Amino acid sequence: MEPLIRTDWTRAEIAELFDLPFDELMWRAQGTHRAHHAAGEVQLCTLLSIKTGGCPEDCGYCSQSVLADSGVQATKLMDVRSVLQRAAEARDAGSQRFCMGAAWRNPKDRDMPAIVEMVRGVRGMGMETCMTLGMLTPRQADMLAEAGLDYYNHNIDTSPERYGEVITTRTFGERLDTLEHVRTAGINVCCGGIVGMGETREDRVGFVHALATLPRHPESVPVNALVPVKGTVLGNMLADTPLAKIDDIEFVRTIAVARITMPRSMVRLSAGRESMSEATQALCFMAGANSIFTGDKLLTAGNRGDSADAAMFAKLGVRPMAGEEPMRACRNEALVEAAE
Repeated sequence: MEPLIRTDWTRAEIAELFDLPFDELMWRAQGTHRAHHAAGEVQLCTLLSIKTGGCPEDCGYCSQSVLADSGVQATKLMDVRSVLQRAAEARDAGSQRFCMGAAWRNPKDRDMPAIVEMVRGVRGMGMETCMTLGMLTPRQADMLAEAGLDYYNHNIDTSPERYGEVITTRTFGERLDTLEHVRTAGINVCCGGIVGMGETREDRVGFVHALATLPRHPESVPVNALVPVKGTVLGNMLADTPLAKIDDIEFVRTIAVARITMPRSMVRLSAGRESMSEATQALCFMAGANSIFTGDKLLTAGNRGDSADAAMFAKLGVRPMAGEEPMRACRNEALVEAAE
């Protein structure tokens, strides 16, 4: 019988998982992973900034905020042809999902036709599509769904309690509102956050708890390690201090707890991989991470690059994922059964 998928986790239960001896936690995480996912497979994704900088939000970690003195120059929305060319290059390099991010508080209605054309064009190449555009109205979510968008990324960033210390220009509740609009439109949810922002383990417990108790777990859960960029609030605060990098074992623990509490979700190693050793990444894969961003750049931060990842995969015996994500497969089976 398939293990029960729970959405009623308590904070005390999640804290107990974090407190387990490391080998016990890893054993449980690996068992959970193998019950729902193919062993030794990692999904390859590519992320492109289709509109960089000039965002009016005050997210303390973000170099694209207008309030940050990070040197990032604001750009206009890329033209559709250029985006599709980059998507084709990513596909040819082995990526299965193409993610597009725009530094907006929310997209304007005038931007939606181009966005819709990008989604349709990337899907036409046989790739999965994901977008992160800020907050969405129900109508905008419906437009993206009609275009065939597979995933929408909208992170909660941290625990509800710490959220206001990181961002003040939108509330935690507004984050959840956009997730609800996306779910209602029938788009898969990509939602995670950032660790290493000077938070406590209690905050990491609260972060995982907020995700694991959503009515339906996110299909993708990106876990980012903060890259402290000078000129941002958190970058100035944490750079060159012991808090500038989360302890590797604590980061792996966070991955493992996310895997145990959200068994079918894809757990993605996102920002911060460039500074991780291969040993740390290997532990993350053992703990249940099974998705990464490839390429030498994320939105504005550096990344390891395709050749480095290929060499690491060969060393570890890891293969690019070939099948469909478990939550999407279950959902598709349910839709087929309902139609019969």
